[in-house]
Amino acid sequence: MKEKVILAYSGGLDTTAIIPWLKENYDYEVICVCVDVGQESELEGLEERAKLSGAEKLYIEDVVDEFVEDYILPCVKAGAVYENKYLLGTAMARPVIAKKLVEIAKKEGATAICHGATGKGNDQLRFELTIKALAPHLKIIAPWRIWDLSSREEEIEYCAKHGINLPFSADNSYSRDRNLWHISHEGLELEDPAIAPNYDHLLVLSVPPMKAPDNGETISLSFEKGIPTALNGKSMSPTDIIKELNVIGGKHGIGIVDIVENRVVGMKSRGVYETPGGTILMEAHTQLEELILDRDTLSAKKEIANRFASLVYEGKWFAPLRKAYQAFIDSTQEYVTGEVKLLLYKGNIIKQGTTSLYSLYDESIASFTTGELYNHKDAEGFINLFGLSMMVRALKQGF
Repeated sequence: MKEKVILAYSGGLDTTAIIPWLKENYDYEVICVCVDVGQESELEGLEERAKLSGAEKLYIEDVVDEFVEDYILPCVKAGAVYENKYLLGTAMARPVIAKKLVEIAKKEGATAICHGATGKGNDQLRFELTIKALAPHLKIIAPWRIWDLSSREEEIEYCAKHGINLPFSADNSYSRDRNLWHISHEGLELEDPAIAPNYDHLLVLSVPPMKAPDNGETISLSFEKGIPTALNGKSMSPTDIIKELNVIGGKHGIGIVDIVENRVVGMKSRGVYETPGGTILMEAHTQLEELILDRDTLSAKKEIANRFASLVYEGKWFAPLRKAYQAFIDSTQEYVTGEVKLLLYKGNIIKQGTTSLYSLYDESIASFTTGELYNHKDAEGFINLFGLSMMVRALKQGF
């Protein structure tokens, strides 16, 4: 009986070529696993394609709700943004995909897991660190680090030699990754940071802000303990809220980011991310927190958010530190409940009012009018003590 390998399968040219390559070089029985994290139309026709390429079996696993509940929402509550721009769309999805690969590997009694990530990118870390954390006994195969195919033309020729004639072309196109949260774009003109993106050719979920409607749209989002529960007053699951926000936000050109980011492997790379719904959701959550969290907690949470984002970006979702940070973050969300109103207009998100029963804003204190809880005279003693060390230093230095 042949040993089995689980292949992270997308149906694209790379993973199609990997199937005969695995059979030829390892004599494995290849079991393809496509994990549905919201790719939508990209899942069509996969079963026939996998079998034509020589796979013994194809699993299509729907984990969209798990992706939202266990990966997206923790990052929303954390306010996790990598290098102040990237909302971690691909970085969040890889660990849930790898986790499912491990589950199928155990079910099938496989001895190895194979992925199609390149040796230059971040995804190889995200897949392999998850596998090492959940199933360290499994062998990991990364063809891009060991095979001698170096171009789309060579991959197409390799498939043809093995009797696989599929509708792939050698035409240049963007390298894309899509899921419920976002879609990323790399390649073509984006490889030169001096060239502006060709948004008319590139965008999938959105329109450029300059082509968005001239009339803005006001929406409301409700949260309970940091989790979105309703859109425009209608109770919905977080998954459905993100889907609807993607449509609304895309229409208004929200969440288009052009970034040159620092990959884990050391190089800089340029990409464009479309995250319309996620951008709205993150902004609404941030606005609610600024009303509810006290100064020290908000400050500490922002520091942890940066480190949390880096851990997720680096593929360390199952690291103890990420879980420990999550425990702190969850504790901060106990009272993050309320409603946020936003105006979406040509790529902008404009605050329209935030309300919460747990708001720490007190008009009687914050108002310029003197209230009972705040005595202006108290400020003098506070300032004297707060600046005491500065005053002593000046006196000692003879000022």
